[in-house]
Amino acid sequence: MTATPPGPGDGLVRVGGIVFIVGAVATLITLAPLFLGTEPFPSYAYAVCMLMGAGFAIAGAGVLRSIAAQRSQARSAR
Repeated sequence: MTATPPGPGDGLVRVGGIVFIVGAVATLITLAPLFLGTEPFPSYAYAVCMLMGAGFAIAGAGVLRSIAAQRSQARSAR
């Protein structure tokens, strides 16, 4: 079984996925006190939730980079 070499943008998609998951877990953790009736977390904990959007943007940039590389490869093959 041969593994395909990673293309341009694949690393960004992986990193974006990891950052998104960290943000999603942080969102679940910061919303837990709302349902448990405990004291809410400080405001910096809510800032960590913004990693979810940042991870989505990083992964999107990786997808766009991959698309651009495939388009340029297709143009050079003509």
